[in-house]
Amino acid sequence: MATASDLSKGAYIRYENELLNVLEYEHITPGKGNTIYSVKCRNVKTAKQSEIRFRPGEKVEFVRVELHEMQYLFAEGDSLVCMNQENFEQISVPKYLLGDSIKFLQESVLVKVYFDDNNEPINAELPKHIEVIVGFIENGAGKALKTAEIGNGAKIVVPLFIEQGEKIKINTETGEYMERVK
Repeated sequence: MATASDLSKGAYIRYENELLNVLEYEHITPGKGNTIYSVKCRNVKTAKQSEIRFRPGEKVEFVRVELHEMQYLFAEGDSLVCMNQENFEQISVPKYLLGDSIKFLQESVLVKVYFDDNNEPINAELPKHIEVIVGFIENGAGKALKTAEIGNGAKIVVPLFIEQGEKIKINTETGEYMERVK
């Protein structure tokens, strides 16, 4: 079994019978006393965030996680139906796993889906950058930026020179405009 010093951002651990994803990891050495490992985690099932403090040498149970790239096909209730690119199996992935980035989800996009040791989806990520076509765009008169709507209704801020129908690249983590696509 591993110890607290083996923790890192992105790791999955089992703590008090809950599966947690490590979001932030900090090694704290106070002026007096022992080192502390402060870990900010997200509960995979409830999405609730918490902070846990470990002492040096404290045992930590890591959970093995498998990553599969899956093609998003369609939404069905509170789930997304995705197809495994290796064996063409279709599975349902809960929408909440994508968090706020779900507003940038488009058909046929390859989504990274993480599975626990029970083969249940526990996390999902969109590609860091996607290309979209600008739909409705507001008049940006007198402003340096204007608001544009993309295919699925999400709104982003773009420079004045972007026109309706243009293809642009956006960052799915921040929702920011990056560049025009030629």
